Amino acid sequence: MAVPDVTLERDAALFAPIARTGRGFYLTVAVLGLAILWGAIAYWTQFEQGLGVTGLQQPVSWGFYVTNFVFFIGISHAGTLISAILRLSRAEWRRPITRMAEVITVMVLFIGAGQILVDLGRPDRLFNVIRYGRYQSPLLWDATSISAYLTASMFYLYLPLIPDIAILRDRLGKRRFLYSVLAMGWTGTERQHRILNRAIAIMAVLVIPIAVSVHTVVSFVFSMTIQPAWHSSIFGPYFVAGAIFSGIAALIVAMAIVRRIYHLQAYLKPIHFRYLGHLLLVMTLLWFYLTFAEYLTGYYGNEPEEMKVFWSKFTGLFWPTFWAMLALNFVVPMAFLVNLRNHAVGKTVVASVAVVIGMWLERFNIVVPTLSNPRLPFPETHYWPTWVEWGETAGSFGLFILLYVLFVKFFPIISIWEIQEGRETGLKDVEERLRTYLPDDTTPEPVHGRARVMT
Repeated sequence: MAVPDVTLERDAALFAPIARTGRGFYLTVAVLGLAILWGAIAYWTQFEQGLGVTGLQQPVSWGFYVTNFVFFIGISHAGTLISAILRLSRAEWRRPITRMAEVITVMVLFIGAGQILVDLGRPDRLFNVIRYGRYQSPLLWDATSISAYLTASMFYLYLPLIPDIAILRDRLGKRRFLYSVLAMGWTGTERQHRILNRAIAIMAVLVIPIAVSVHTVVSFVFSMTIQPAWHSSIFGPYFVAGAIFSGIAALIVAMAIVRRIYHLQAYLKPIHFRYLGHLLLVMTLLWFYLTFAEYLTGYYGNEPEEMKVFWSKFTGLFWPTFWAMLALNFVVPMAFLVNLRNHAVGKTVVASVAVVIGMWLERFNIVVPTLSNPRLPFPETHYWPTWVEWGETAGSFGLFILLYVLFVKFFPIISIWEIQEGRETGLKDVEERLRTYLPDDTTPEPVHGRARVMT
């Protein structure tokens, strides 16, 4: 079965990354490959010589690796929460951005979960979680929730991909066997559409509580201890809000890069950045409120061990990372996101880049200062990562970006069938359409009811 010609004429730009491979693609893969190679060398060195080659020591037994773990798991909320909530609320402007968010979720979960393996001096002991796991431990709660989250997110990404994979199967000569297998016999019948939409709706409902539970459980790994500045009941909502905050920022950055490289300005319009910018502004205020409440409570309690951590962040060894976190997560977003009437794309991208960096610093400020000031009488020590940890971090980010680039190369990063569905069931007035999410068009489209991708 074939796709209507109108889809190919209007949406040819969505096929371009898959049909053509330019020099920039190979250059990007080469640069990312070097970062991954550095990470592989660093991990092999650590595997051969042990964790002694890192800056980790007692009492700072968690450093960059756990910081990266919490950061990557947080970014994963970009897909499930944002995409699922927008689908369930039937927000029409969601159509070009949902897949980009869902891909971030799946790719980054693999990287985040891998950070725990990297953090283990003996990676083979990961099997002890399966063999001797006890549900009294928050660590096992963490493993269970992340596994469920990854499984649900993969299904949630794959289901809306099926109609687009069928389009590639019928229109592209290369990789036809791969697309034929993944399309699962999709022909675009009314019954298939009905079943697919129902399955997507069910998964959208399921992934929201799973996503919330994941970062809540991640916070329990810290708050269930009695370490100073960790033992706090606010950590659950604080981690979830921070995850959504960083996830929105990561999605905006990904949108801007894809928009610029693949010339998708007609699909990713300023209105998308404006809407997400408003959402990012709301999360900025929520993040600041929770951060203020957390530190004010600790300061007012004035517990001696807690205050050691408090002052190490405000005026002590970690003041640069703390105040940089505050500036990047609050001052910069407030300066750029309050007024998005003009230059919405540039303003939201600047704010989002700041938030991504700031939220990594926030994770660092949670993990390292507390371990550097423990309750137990350890001798004073300072943590500083070695080249091994920097290499692992560079390799992790490089691998995440490479997986994202390869996905864009093999599959449409913007859902073709959802864009067509929006045209056929959406707006009747041309002027109204030009102000919304759909690509610019000078010819009104008649409304024919349900969209049919395959005929």
